[in-house]
Amino acid sequence: MSKVLFDLPPVPAIPVEGRDESWPIGRIFCVGRNYAAHAAEMGVEVDREQPFYFTKSACHAVLSGAEVPYPQGTENFHHEMELVVAISAPLQDATVAQARAAIWGYGCALDMTRRDLQLRERQKQRPWSLGKDLENGSVFAPLRAAEEWGAPGDQRIWLRVNDEIRQDASLAELIWSVEDILCHLSLYYHLRPGDLVMTGTPAGVGPVVAGDDIEGGIDGLMPVRLALR
Repeated sequence: MSKVLFDLPPVPAIPVEGRDESWPIGRIFCVGRNYAAHAAEMGVEVDREQPFYFTKSACHAVLSGAEVPYPQGTENFHHEMELVVAISAPLQDATVAQARAAIWGYGCALDMTRRDLQLRERQKQRPWSLGKDLENGSVFAPLRAAEEWGAPGDQRIWLRVNDEIRQDASLAELIWSVEDILCHLSLYYHLRPGDLVMTGTPAGVGPVVAGDDIEGGIDGLMPVRLALR
């Protein structure tokens, strides 16, 4: 076999709460506009016919507690707090029962967004990649097994910047359930172990600047933290 010309930086593996194990990151799928109040604050309506998605590169992921620079190319960098779902079994054209069985666990995550670039591209009906798929733009806290946490219900989801609460909602506000999302997404992708699905953010997104400390949480899961420096 021929030698590769150079080595790529390793993709981080997410720690698993209470275990000497980690989760290798495969693909990162993100659900857009999955909370009605967030869609409203963004000036758009929710598509209740089917969910829609964008993706983020695994190589851009960082772990909770990271200190990262303010990203280049933006003057309006936003936080988005999310529940992430970890998949441990193949799914194709999945039933609800198959989708539920494929869920290995859950965690807290941040979908950091260059909002000015996202909105600019949206207005021109172009992809959101510059706004969403950025270096250090996905932040993951340790995962917890579904058998230990349960399932999304009415757990509180929140985020604060420094000492100010910015986002404060309930997972009961999710428009599309986790099973709905996995069943629909599996119509278009062969989902596989290692895939992560970020399920959308509630209302209250807003800008952060260098020097800010960001922390978000969901009842029963380990919080996610990020420092902008």
